[in-house]
Amino acid sequence: PRWPALPAMERTTVLITGCSSGIGLGLAACLAADSARRFKVYATMRDLAKGERLLERLGGCCPDTLEVLQLDVTDPCSLAAAAQRVQGQRLDVLVCNAGVGLMGPLETCSDQAMKTLFDVNLFGAVRTIQAFLPAMKSRRAGRIIVSSSIGGLQGGTPSTLWRREPRGRALVLRCGCAPGLPFNAVYCASKFAVEGLCESLAIVLRPFNIHLTLVECGPVHTSFLANLQRPDPEGSEMR
Repeated sequence: PRWPALPAMERTTVLITGCSSGIGLGLAACLAADSARRFKVYATMRDLAKGERLLERLGGCCPDTLEVLQLDVTDPCSLAAAAQRVQGQRLDVLVCNAGVGLMGPLETCSDQAMKTLFDVNLFGAVRTIQAFLPAMKSRRAGRIIVSSSIGGLQGGTPSTLWRREPRGRALVLRCGCAPGLPFNAVYCASKFAVEGLCESLAIVLRPFNIHLTLVECGPVHTSFLANLQRPDPEGSEMR
């Protein structure tokens, strides 16, 4: 007898921003390479030319569990195109990971450098959530994961222990930290803003069965420091 074809295993669909390097690249590669093929990953980045790094991590080929998309979180048109690409598919998990850093004495940080930082770290997260949240709300299901930083925490006692702190339906992964990060005032300000955004948003997402997870990362071995913005993009030296 001829047996009917079994339906394909339902995969968890994940879209990740900021996958050209660091945490985003590592997460996309890990999920796409899952031996049980449980995930369909949309790995997005501003510059698709940098997608080669991700493919190298996966052995030089793109598995059918991965699709690399162009997405610039500062560009509404780019976000709309990415949202259109995944339209009609169930997006289970949205990972807002794109971010930039800015280090230096406050008086050396130009207006443009500070605006660029907030445009990516805060407003980029806002735009990304706005683009994909309506579909999650209509389906009344989803998970949003936002990369924050220990730089977005208020002062505390130094610690090496991780704590899981549920807040309503928001789950905060928090690492103990010293109060303040010298020469990171503007970066920390952007992450404090992300904290307020997520903790407030989590409350109104409860009735829609949408869970929000805020990940407050400590030091991670990535190219983040190498990619820091110049405090003054016009080129004047720090004094």
